[in-house]
Amino acid sequence: SAAGGHEGAKHTFFVSQDCHPQTISVVRTRGKSMGVKIEVGDEFAADLSNACGVLLQYPTTDGRIVDYSKVIEKAHEGGGLAVMATDLLACTLIKPPGEWGADIAVGSAQRFGVPMGFGGPHAAFMATKNEYVRKMPGRLIGVSRDSQGHPAYRMAIQTREQHIKRERATSNICTAQVLLAIMASMYAVYHGPEGLKKIAKRVHALTTALIMGIEGHGHTIVGCEPSFDTIRVELEYGSLREICDRAAQRGLNVRVFSDETIGITLDETSTPNDVLEIISILTSKGISPGWSVAETVARNQHAGGAKFNLRDFGRTSEFLKHPVFNTHHSEHEMLRYIRKLESRDLSLCQSMISLGSCTMKLNGTSEMFPVSWPQFSRMHPYAPREQWQGYAEMFKQLEAWLAEITGFAAVSLQPNAGSQGEYAGLLAIHAYHASRSEAHRDVCLIPVSAHGTNPASAVIAGLKVVAVECDDKGNVDLADLTARCKEHAKDLSCLMITYPSTHGVFEVDIQAICKVVHEHGGQVYMDGANMNAQVGLCRPGDIGADVCHLNLHKTFCIPHGGGGPGMGPIAVAKHLVPFLPGDPVAETSGTSGGVGAVSAANYGSASILPIPYVYIALMGGQGLTLATKYAILNANYMAKRLEGHYKILYTGAKGRCAHEFIADCREFEQSAGIKVEDIAKRLMDYGFHAPTMSFPVPGTLMIEPTESESLVELDRFCDAMISIRNEIREIEQGKMDRADNPLKHAPHTAGMVTADTWKHTYSRERAAFPAPWTRDHKFWPSVGRIDNPYGDRNLMCTCPPMDQYAS
Repeated sequence: SAAGGHEGAKHTFFVSQDCHPQTISVVRTRGKSMGVKIEVGDEFAADLSNACGVLLQYPTTDGRIVDYSKVIEKAHEGGGLAVMATDLLACTLIKPPGEWGADIAVGSAQRFGVPMGFGGPHAAFMATKNEYVRKMPGRLIGVSRDSQGHPAYRMAIQTREQHIKRERATSNICTAQVLLAIMASMYAVYHGPEGLKKIAKRVHALTTALIMGIEGHGHTIVGCEPSFDTIRVELEYGSLREICDRAAQRGLNVRVFSDETIGITLDETSTPNDVLEIISILTSKGISPGWSVAETVARNQHAGGAKFNLRDFGRTSEFLKHPVFNTHHSEHEMLRYIRKLESRDLSLCQSMISLGSCTMKLNGTSEMFPVSWPQFSRMHPYAPREQWQGYAEMFKQLEAWLAEITGFAAVSLQPNAGSQGEYAGLLAIHAYHASRSEAHRDVCLIPVSAHGTNPASAVIAGLKVVAVECDDKGNVDLADLTARCKEHAKDLSCLMITYPSTHGVFEVDIQAICKVVHEHGGQVYMDGANMNAQVGLCRPGDIGADVCHLNLHKTFCIPHGGGGPGMGPIAVAKHLVPFLPGDPVAETSGTSGGVGAVSAANYGSASILPIPYVYIALMGGQGLTLATKYAILNANYMAKRLEGHYKILYTGAKGRCAHEFIADCREFEQSAGIKVEDIAKRLMDYGFHAPTMSFPVPGTLMIEPTESESLVELDRFCDAMISIRNEIREIEQGKMDRADNPLKHAPHTAGMVTADTWKHTYSRERAAFPAPWTRDHKFWPSVGRIDNPYGDRNLMCTCPPMDQYAS
């Protein structure tokens, strides 16, 4: 409510001191950049009348399950919202946030079967009441229907996407951890509600036994509230250092709080032997003869567990009632269900995916292997440094390689998405200005062709966006840029620019552009989305940029995974090094000359960094340079093949593009009634994913082949595009009807072409098998065309029926 800048908006957000320290660090960073005052303290004693919201941890960072009903009532009375950060596994047993009256619930899905991975990647979640659904970031999957009247899912409420809102965006979120969300969801599908509760009950039972064992051996449990899986121990005897050393020697880490109490957490992998081990570590006297974990659990259950059970916090409502969570509980059934879903997705396994600016390239098997190694996947993000020397060496080498590739002085691996890299880079620039007593510099110049995340990131970083025009060749208009620099010279913070440009050309004036910004006191932020056209040929640091983020899930081969995981580290010039993101668990984070933490883990999604590490190590300088050359060559080859059929919108001085190009499809709407979306949908019948549609220019296709595709595959895609152009010509020449033709009714499902009746003037064969390769191997779209809410067709699109399957 504060970010909107409305009159009367509340500008204070209260964070409970019982939240995790890394959470507090990230919230402080975000609040500072957005002009929101962050107060941290005791929520029960705090005055929340002037707070726009309150963040509560449930269970708390030291494991207590607390009744927050009074706090939530107090927040609501003051006109604020209540946010509860929670744990999914705990919520299977304890009363969920919504039943306490919370407005929003957030957390990590890591607990549902995803490795720790030294901090990531993990899927976060955000749930809210119906009245706030349209204020959520990103897009939601809505229930719609296809052209045959069959149910279908689609991305809905896309008007909130940052590409549309741009400088009015309230979020710059672009990359989501989709692959990890799938892992967590499949964990829930396999175990179902009863299986999840069984796991949670076992964890809680072991925790209860641990509590009783520790107290029975002379130590004190801090707090009288019930616990689910985490406890805090006050040592009544023994040396803290000795106990920590003893734990480390036995392969266990404990959390040490500032008051020298100890935090211990159990999970589904914990065993009764682990409980015995922990108790033996905490006591120098040895475990009492005859003391048994199993007997302790049994005694506690028989006595009703008056002191340690969940009491009034127990969950009584049902969850995961949808049949999918109550069906696939054998390994065979689970495997078949996953394979069924997989068969509905078109991926690089079937054909090239030529999404412009998304760089969908080969993910080599050798690059992927290390991700599953336990030394990487099972490392805790806050383990003592001496336990992750291998990780440290990889970080050091990867940072050095990326710095050399970009021509910068240092690299931070903390941002775990490209959009977060943009945010971190802009924070570094602002902190640099502030260090020179120029914190008033808050104007960010952004070309109209920029990615939508650019203006969205600028807004989130607290900057004011001023657009810069482009010329008719797609380049930044140097005269307009100069005029904007002069106009805002006193307040100019930076320019955000993509090189090569989003229009697919190398800006011929890029060095002059950097120079004019510097002359007016600004910094140059280079969006690294198109770095696949630079590596080995030129470097942002040499060109004149001050900071650049890198999409490791694009240029450096981390898989896109349906939208994530991604990594967006930033590389900076020497003068910006002091302003790189800080340690999220350090007490000084956000209070020194740095910018605080942008991610809850110091190295972001660390466990996927072996992928770019292996990629760079295997390719070497020569291989990386050759890959860049092939990426540019492939794009120019395709552009030349298609230019007689489609107008190539932007090219450089020599008539060539960079690593991507834009095919203009706007003329077909007048000549044949065909829109660019019709071409995109018809490509499905040919077995191809459509290129990026209507960005950065409406009515166009932005095509990027990358270096990974063979000449055969490039030609196959070009043949499909040319064949579609010939179909459009038949419409233009009157040989096919403007309304009843393969493009207007694409994609064609197996059900459509095998139906008893066929009402179209073109044949079933032409609909389903438009190219020779479709007879050899056919990818069948699982749903037909879904109505476009922004076109001239009717749309039924709603969020999933939330009352049908309570969750």
